[in-house]
Parts: sequence; C-alpha cells; structure tokens
Amino acid sequence: MKQSTFVKWGLLAFGLVLFTFVIRGSTRLFLGDRTATVLSAPVGLGALAVLVVLFVVALLSLVGLRPMERDIDER
Repeated sequence: MKQSTFVKWGLLAFGLVLFTFVIRGSTRLFLGDRTATVLSAPVGLGALAVLVVLFVVALLSLVGLRPMERDIDER
C-alpha cells in the first residue's frame, strides 16, 4: 500500500467516526436514544473495520513482511 493511500484511508476512518457522532446527535433530537444508537452503529462498525485493516497493514509494514511503498522516490 502506498503512503498516500494509507493516509487517505485514515482520514476516511476519522470522517466516519465524526459522521457517527453527527448521526447519533441529530437523530437523538427527533427519534430517541435507542433509535439513534441503532442508526449510527453501522457507520461506527465501518469505521472500526477500516481502522483494523489499517492497523494490520501498519503492523505488517513494521515487521517488514509487507513494506509501505513511498509515493516519491528518495534520491
């Protein structure tokens, strides 16, 4: 995985976590706490899945089994 792709996926996970808070907060105003939790859970699980994949990729890169590709060649 390239470094820029890794960063983009990290920003996506961060955005999904923020979106979970927005969904839960705005839904609580109209539908109640339980419904808000049910509606925000799939987005939160998606963010968790992205973070787990990024953790595994970072761990494999750290160990050296699958090195991270650089975007710009260092000279």
